[in-house]
Amino acid sequence: MSTPEGAGNDAAPLAAELSENGKQQPVIPESTSEPPSAGADSRPAGATIDLEITRPRVRLRQPPLRVEAGRFGLTVSRLAGSGARLLVKPRRGRSLEVRAAHELRRTFALMGPTYVKLGQLIASSPGVFPETLSNEFRTLLDRVPPASSQLIRQTVREQLGADPATIFATFDEHPFASASIAQVHHATLKSGERVVVKIQRPKIRTRLAADVRIIGRLARLIVKTDLGRATNAIEVVEDFEQNLNEELDFAAEGHAMEQWIASLADTEYGDKVRVPKVFWEYTTERVLTMEYVQGIRIDNITELAAAGFDGVALVKAIVYSLFETGFHKGLFHGDLHAGNLLVDSDGRIVFLDFGIVGRIDDRSRKIFTEIMVDLFVKNDHAAVARGIYKLGAIGDRGKVADSTTAAKTISNFTSPLQQSKLSAIEYGQLGKQLAVLAKEYDVRLPRELVLISKQLLYVERYMKLLAPDWALLADPSFIGYFGNMVIAAEQSRLEDAAARQPVRGS
Repeated sequence: MSTPEGAGNDAAPLAAELSENGKQQPVIPESTSEPPSAGADSRPAGATIDLEITRPRVRLRQPPLRVEAGRFGLTVSRLAGSGARLLVKPRRGRSLEVRAAHELRRTFALMGPTYVKLGQLIASSPGVFPETLSNEFRTLLDRVPPASSQLIRQTVREQLGADPATIFATFDEHPFASASIAQVHHATLKSGERVVVKIQRPKIRTRLAADVRIIGRLARLIVKTDLGRATNAIEVVEDFEQNLNEELDFAAEGHAMEQWIASLADTEYGDKVRVPKVFWEYTTERVLTMEYVQGIRIDNITELAAAGFDGVALVKAIVYSLFETGFHKGLFHGDLHAGNLLVDSDGRIVFLDFGIVGRIDDRSRKIFTEIMVDLFVKNDHAAVARGIYKLGAIGDRGKVADSTTAAKTISNFTSPLQQSKLSAIEYGQLGKQLAVLAKEYDVRLPRELVLISKQLLYVERYMKLLAPDWALLADPSFIGYFGNMVIAAEQSRLEDAAARQPVRGS
């Protein structure tokens, strides 16, 4: 008897131990257009790089009923087995909460790519999910056995119009990385350039779509519980689906790479960072061909020190590129785990994997800049509270933003930021406090603000590894950078105030 597509364990049990690669990513509906042939650029001829890109809400294409039914049966079976093991296994001194988290992580690993990515979302969302659950899911790896060479050749034929052996001078059929969405192969172009080819796993879209629909149904049940309400379960699933949609469009990822690096071109740090070059003639929605870049992982402090790189300079490049792209240009890298950051032989930070990016609109960027000025320059916590209200959607329980209580709460929340040394700042704890603060005042913060706060968790680790004694707030370059932000924020406020003045008749 044949197994319904996506219903079986075709990815095999996922290895699920020891990783910090808490990685969540994006999805776009399946394209109905013909894939471009090799040699065709995915962009219009002469197109410029557009830095103002919207982020429309998109959904995964509805899967065939038989696929969804098959995945539903597998999901119920796995969860039931997990519950049974939880009941019959001895406690061994562990609380029910700890044992349940461990069992759920183990079950997610067995259920395949969608659940692994959901688990990694849980791990990377401090304060949104229970701490026990987030801590347990940090050990979840995104690794699966590679697809067969035959299926990979078929995908390349469908997307690029010919076999890999015809398109490339060399193509290694054994991938050097294999994850839930795609696998990555070494290759050489006929021009002699070394490249890596990221190829989407066959049939992964249908399987992800079926799983997300099932998870959505579960969220509608869970939202009736205290945990479901506290975590905004339905919204979490909607954002999760959005992220998957983005990740499945490799052409969009290539464009994001170019837009991101272009946004830094006229800045002080433009020559201190880089992204791999995209070869558009060999790139489609499901195949991404990029320049091969060698480098040292950002968390390999032994090799970085041996190579003579300055830790403070490396940290500055990461911090300022995040500030500049996120708060000035509105397009930032949304997955800064250590596997996505290398240091090349020239000491430049190489940013990899733009499957997920964050986009902050002009209004939100302006408000956030004002918040930073109110916090660090004016020490006006009531104004900070009002800014947070303006950033988020206020629920029915929303309180007066300029109240003494709100200002005091903001003061308690932001006081760790007054520490002079980076080693004293706990961004993870700040993330949890921010979630508690938003919950207390019934403020739903924008997805992008939550996403950029997650990147600060990664940056925090690199700061402590590479520059634990760097005093960010006392650094002359930061003072100058921040001074420009103050001027821009105050000028914006004056313009807004002038715009609100009634127009007098002549």
